[in-house]
Amino acid sequence: MKIAFYILLAVLTALAVAAGAAKITLAPNDVEFFGRYGFSDPMLRAFGIVQLGGGILLPWKKTRFAGSAVVALTFLISLVILIVDGNIPVSIVTAIATILLFVVMKLSWPTAPSSEEGNG
Repeated sequence: MKIAFYILLAVLTALAVAAGAAKITLAPNDVEFFGRYGFSDPMLRAFGIVQLGGGILLPWKKTRFAGSAVVALTFLISLVILIVDGNIPVSIVTAIATILLFVVMKLSWPTAPSSEEGNG
């Protein structure tokens, strides 16, 4: 189970980093697609920086929850735009990735130390 989790984490990290990098470099497809919905080039770059930043935070245990939350938020924004655009196949893939990010968030939720630790 642990191996599956790390494979999932690697895939989600790669998706977030690649999607963020595409936006930062103003990939023509992203510029055209997001531009139809009011994203200027600076807005698209900022969106990409946030997405890339979240992806960078995903691999490390201490920042995994925050990273998955940031990436999930950016994927949700993209998902809404994809649905409005009528791009159902990519919407389904984005929805699945977002759900998996929520799973990572749940598994990475910071827990309080148990009552046996530090109450001496």
